Amino acid sequence: MKTKLGFLGAGKMAEGILAAASLMKDFDPQAVLMAEKVPARAKELEKKYGVRTTPDAKEVARTAPVIFLAVRPQDLAALAADVKPLLTKKQLVVSIAAGKSLATLKKALGKEVRLVRVMPNLALRAKEGMCALCPAKNATPADVRKVAKILDGAGRTVVLPEKNFDAVTALSGSGPAFFAFMEQAMAEGGRKLGLPADAARLLAEQTMLGTAAYLRQSGADLEAFISGVATPGGTTAAGMDVMRASDFADVVAQTLAAAANRSAELGRG
Repeated sequence: MKTKLGFLGAGKMAEGILAAASLMKDFDPQAVLMAEKVPARAKELEKKYGVRTTPDAKEVARTAPVIFLAVRPQDLAALAADVKPLLTKKQLVVSIAAGKSLATLKKALGKEVRLVRVMPNLALRAKEGMCALCPAKNATPADVRKVAKILDGAGRTVVLPEKNFDAVTALSGSGPAFFAFMEQAMAEGGRKLGLPADAARLLAEQTMLGTAAYLRQSGADLEAFISGVATPGGTTAAGMDVMRASDFADVVAQTLAAAANRSAELGRG
């Protein structure tokens, strides 16, 4: 069976990308080969998606024209030592290894291989992911379109310079935890007002989801939307007065800056 898409690593993020790829009209699960050493995990993926698996990463490197590099950053060096001799300029490697720059990847995998770096987030697993793409100089426009086509099946993509990736990591990579923290605070506030805990979470979660969906669909200006909901003298305005009087916006900015700075530190390491 000819391999069209390969995965080096088969964790949850790799599965999210696989799920996105499975939505493509021409998707053939038997043309997908995933490297996974844990037999139970390999069987799980085979049963769920119908793909092929192998414990040998070299088999993926030898046969797949498009390869998603989805290993932990700390495992990259050992993996690269095994597959580097097998990779050629005919292959496209798409890396989701956090903090690993294109220069680092090129050094590890060889200067011939075409590279696209991707910063995904966990929402891929719910088909609502946000992925930033940055191609290496030797990657073609067709390469970028190919990667975007796969990832767009599970959310949205944007092409950005690599210099923006620490900010992307902070905003969309780490962002799911920050939004979950906000939801937790909203739900806890509702509970303190007398709501049952499960109802408070549902109200907070669906409100967050619905607001995001409306803003995406309408393209509404954010400040105009806030002003429209917070009518003078109303309940929303009373709450907004508290938020605006607090240092909420500064805390959010500081949160993102801390995450971006840590991303830069890890990249240098």
